[in-house]
Amino acid sequence: MQIKRIGITSKPKKLEVREIVPPLLDWLRQRGVEALIDRETAANIGSDRSSVTRSELPGQVDLIIVFGGDGTLLATARAVNRRPIPLLAVNLGGLGFLTVISREELYPTLERVLAGQFSTERRVQIEADAGRADEVIGSFLALNDVVLNKGAIARVLDFDVCVDGQFISTYKADGLIVSTPTGSTAYSLAAGGPVITPAVQAFIVTPICAHTLTNRPIVLPDNVNITVQVKSERESVYLTVDGQVGIAVRSGDTVRIRKANSTVELVKSEKSYFEILRQKLKWGER
Repeated sequence: MQIKRIGITSKPKKLEVREIVPPLLDWLRQRGVEALIDRETAANIGSDRSSVTRSELPGQVDLIIVFGGDGTLLATARAVNRRPIPLLAVNLGGLGFLTVISREELYPTLERVLAGQFSTERRVQIEADAGRADEVIGSFLALNDVVLNKGAIARVLDFDVCVDGQFISTYKADGLIVSTPTGSTAYSLAAGGPVITPAVQAFIVTPICAHTLTNRPIVLPDNVNITVQVKSERESVYLTVDGQVGIAVRSGDTVRIRKANSTVELVKSEKSYFEILRQKLKWGER
């Protein structure tokens, strides 16, 4: 794959972006590569060059460089909107399980990319439709997870969960997470879920602070349809996707979750997945 046009997105107002992007634009221009930046990046660096919205960017470039943390990558992945555009994620944040390429690795990685000496890793996406009676009130696409969580009042929530029409259980918990393997190192991990390597074709259903001690995370094949019905009449419940977008739902609403027919393509780091885990989670350290 020959890279002729590169898009750039970034975390809004991130100071490091002002240091990194202008010399990168010069570097790309010297190599005959056209660069297109999103409007958040243009505003941050004070550029008067032409820019586009983040959602317009994927249709005009061969690759997108993402500067920020995992949240910026998740937002960019949604903006890609099912297009097979590789994302090169550069970590300017904190932990960063997805943005694993450091600032120091940016130019060596780009040299390999422009020479065609790179590979991508396809990450599964998840779709969620929220229904009320016979009406779909919201449709979402996620890379990490779909979360049903409580509002401001700290009351336990009830969810009826079915898989391919088979009833699993009524979960009594502060919330419920349905995660992809990519999202297994995000909210699901914090709630006690397992780490699932990206190559495993699975979803993880993880209750948040379950009020029944035998309700544990369950790993399911990713070709199933998961249905969650909200059963909490007095409590406010929110459906959140990738921790960034969502809607309020209420008792009787049903959320249907399934594997999407699209994937997100991430430019692979030279580090292995387990090396990344050791580095980020401090495994083996005392």
